[in-house]
Amino acid sequence: MTAHDYGRRRSSGAIPPTPHDPGPHPSRTLFRRGLLGAAAAVAAGALLLTGMGGQAGAAGTSLKSLAEAKGIYFGTALTQSNLSNSTLTAVASSQFDMVTPGNEMKWDTTEPSNGSYNFGPGDAIVSYAKANGMRVRGHNLVWHSQLPSWVSSLPTSQVQGAMEAHITTEATHYKGQVYSWDVVNEPFNEDGTLRADAFYNAMGSGYIADALRTAHAADPAAKLYLNDYNIEGENAKSDAMYNLVASLKSQGVPIDGVGLESHFILGQVPSTMKANMQRFTALGVNVAVTELDDRIALPASTANLAQQASDYAAVINDCLGVSGCVGVSQWGVGDADSWIPGTFSGYGAATMYDNNYQPKPAYNASVTALGGSTATATPTPSASASASPTTGPTGAAGSCKVADTVNAWNTGLTENITITNTGSSTVNGWSLAFTLAPGQTVTSAWNATVSPSSGTVTATNLSYNGTLAPGGTTQIGFQATHTGNAAAPASFALNGVSCSAG
Repeated sequence: MTAHDYGRRRSSGAIPPTPHDPGPHPSRTLFRRGLLGAAAAVAAGALLLTGMGGQAGAAGTSLKSLAEAKGIYFGTALTQSNLSNSTLTAVASSQFDMVTPGNEMKWDTTEPSNGSYNFGPGDAIVSYAKANGMRVRGHNLVWHSQLPSWVSSLPTSQVQGAMEAHITTEATHYKGQVYSWDVVNEPFNEDGTLRADAFYNAMGSGYIADALRTAHAADPAAKLYLNDYNIEGENAKSDAMYNLVASLKSQGVPIDGVGLESHFILGQVPSTMKANMQRFTALGVNVAVTELDDRIALPASTANLAQQASDYAAVINDCLGVSGCVGVSQWGVGDADSWIPGTFSGYGAATMYDNNYQPKPAYNASVTALGGSTATATPTPSASASASPTTGPTGAAGSCKVADTVNAWNTGLTENITITNTGSSTVNGWSLAFTLAPGQTVTSAWNATVSPSSGTVTATNLSYNGTLAPGGTTQIGFQATHTGNAAAPASFALNGVSCSAG
């Protein structure tokens, strides 16, 4: 996810069989950007410190300091657009010591056309991490999704050369700047067979060893991982990963770790997770929890939030109980920037922080699991959960203005839209109507629901941003594919009233 989405999925109920096709992914990858207005950001930041008893970022009590005291890291995922949200970044820099770029290092961003590289978005994430004393997990080099069409269109005889050139160029660019690489991302089907993607079709199973060797040659100091979902417990898919790693080790192929994505449904953390970690580390590799979240059917109840707290604690305790588990990373910072609501209808509230970046019971449980203590108040379910749209508008906009910015690449684009209520009455619930250029199709959205996906569409507020006071603003956005026309909409209407450009 410049800023794409993440998609992640599975069968077994935890993630649907088609992993990432709301767009490119969270590897998944669907981040809703959660950009608050400036005033709201300041207020939320103040609330964050108050709500956490002033301890959120204090030395010795943050997640990262507690984790470091236990010999592991505690990370998060960020997209480039997240960096402009001061509330989000305040939590990220105070609580986490590892950053995974959501989309900025994936192939469709870094090499959208053959031999033409774009490292600007990834560099922005690395610069943020360096400025805040955080390390970076490179994500990712080879993945069947968020793969530019030119790669899949290559003759099979040219795929290996293209893969090796891509890995070499990107790993060399970030040499010395990343802690690790997810070299191959999500290589397996649910039954443990390898995905028949462009790389497997051209090179067979040997493409994985070739990718690892190529990455090692480009950056010998980086830790090299294979990363996948639904391999957290012992099952056919994790058995296949285990057998693959054992085979690679026996061949002397450089591999340092296995990433367990850990996108869970509430109450479904596998009981065999610790044993599974132990069998991998017995092969001589590390393991890491790379994309943790725990989605809840909305609205979340107090009991749901308590179960989520237990789930987070279980994952952290499993990691701490295995000497070769090096760290835990959450996928996103809070519920407002989580990819879950945009991908799984009716689900959300999947992280440790609510839509206002206030800590939830899962945060407290994580602190406790790491050996700390907290007096943070438990938020009510309404403060931490629902990201579903409110029931329709109860006020009308007297006048409005809209500013929008399009960031386009190859066959994709993101559009960030700022809505301002220039009228004298408060708007309680809003819908913004506009028409997409021909050939554009929305694949994901943040801070709003957008329907339908093409033609004349309507963006509708979510539960936390439906009120627009006079002079108030809210920021929304979406990602879309396009067939050559990346133009912004010509006009916008808020609750049926035409808006001026602003």
